[in-house]
This record gives sequence, C-alpha cells and structure tokens, in this order.
Amino acid sequence: MSTKIHPTAIVHASAQLDNDVEIGPYAVIGENVKIGAGTVVGPHSILEFAELGKNNQLTGHAFIGMPPQDYKYHGEPTRLVMGDSNIIREGVSLHRGSPLTGITTIGSGCMFMCNSHVGHDCRIGSNVIMVNSAVAAGHVLIEDKAIISGLAAIHQFTRVGSLAMLSGGSMANQDILPYCSVRGDRAKPAGLNLVGMKRNGVSLESIKSVKHAYKTLFFGGYLLKDAIARLKAERLSPEAKHMVEFCEGTKRGIARPRGRAAVMAESEA
Repeated sequence: MSTKIHPTAIVHASAQLDNDVEIGPYAVIGENVKIGAGTVVGPHSILEFAELGKNNQLTGHAFIGMPPQDYKYHGEPTRLVMGDSNIIREGVSLHRGSPLTGITTIGSGCMFMCNSHVGHDCRIGSNVIMVNSAVAAGHVLIEDKAIISGLAAIHQFTRVGSLAMLSGGSMANQDILPYCSVRGDRAKPAGLNLVGMKRNGVSLESIKSVKHAYKTLFFGGYLLKDAIARLKAERLSPEAKHMVEFCEGTKRGIARPRGRAAVMAESEA
C-alpha cells in the first residue's frame, strides 16, 4: 500500500516515510523524522527530530519530538525514538532529549492517554500505560508494564519499576519498587500489585518470593543495605531478584510505606 498524505499536511524534505504511512489534515512532519510502516498521524499533530516504528496510532493534536523544556537546551541535534504499536491520544506531548543524553526513548505497545506528558531524556519501557494528564519529568525511568494513573506526576530522575502502579493523583519523588502499588502526595507503597502480577502471568511461586522480598525490605527491621544483603544471599525468583537489584540502583532513595499504610500493606502482602 502507498503512503497517504493529506493535501493540507506539511512534510519536511528530510522526513522519511515508510510504506502505508498515513498523514492526516494539517499535520506537520518536521525535520529529521522517520516513520515506520502502518503508522497513522492524526490531524494537527506535529513531529520533529523523532523516529517512530511500525503501526503507531496518533489520534490527533499530538506533539512528538518537541524541544526539551530545559534552559540548558540551545538547539542541539537531539532525538526521540519509539518502537512499534504505541497508541498516542489527543494532546500528548513527548519531548526529545536534552544535551545531557541526547535522546528520549519509548518502547512498544504503550498507551499515552489524553494530555499525558513524557519529558526530555526519559526512558519508557514497553506496554506502559500513562492515563489522562499523567506526567513524567525529565530523566525519568519507567520500566515495562507500569501503570501511571490519571493526574499522577513523577519527579525528575525518579525510577518506576516494572508492573508498579501509581494511583490517581500520586506524586512520586522517590523510586517506586517493581510490583508495588503506591498512592499519595509523596507516593508510598500501599501493598503489592498482586492483580497486575497475576494478569501478566507471574507464577504463584514467584509472587510468594516477591512478597518475601517486600516484607524483608520494609518490615524486617533491617537497614535497607542489610536487607538487600540478606536477600542477595537467598534463592529468589527472577521477579524478587529484580526488586532487590532495583533497590541497589537507587540514587533518590526508595519510597517506603508510611504509618497506618505500612500496617495495611504488611497485612495485604
């Protein structure tokens, strides 16, 4: 099938469009854009300095590869690169990298709902969901299959682990462990994302191992470094091992259960 470009769309001479790409009315495909086969760019969208894989669906009014919102940026040739089969709804903004790393990366199979935002230098995994008006500031890492609920915000340089779930309105300023559900202003764990793990095929034995790691880290009475050392000496499932390794890599600190929520989390886990 041939590429379809609406007569009102503007396509820069440097843009590379694969077969079966569709560019809607009044869309602007700017400089140094590469779009893979089967991708649809809806009306009034703007793309520049971005590489999109195959079968991405941009509903309309999306802004992809825009300059970083960073005073240190002065027009350097940075990029945004995303994989295949992402859904990008109305008003979404995905910014390209800053001079610090030069790139923002997004995996495949993600859904960015209306008005969600990914800042410069972020690393977004695959099958991530960002619900309406969820935002990730610059340099954020979100691992595979995490869910960022509506109006949630992630502070710059913060990491969110795989299959973690941020509740609506959460404000994360410390790293969120994989497989945890968190909530609140300065989001803290409120238990494990057991439903998410089961839906994604994590075995009951592995879930049991994750529960053990969670309790040891937060409720064993150890310093974090001592809890990590104890767990590393044990035989853990791959998921629990990932949780421990994620802790080791923290620079902003790990979000920990608070007060009454900690008691509830312990009982739920």
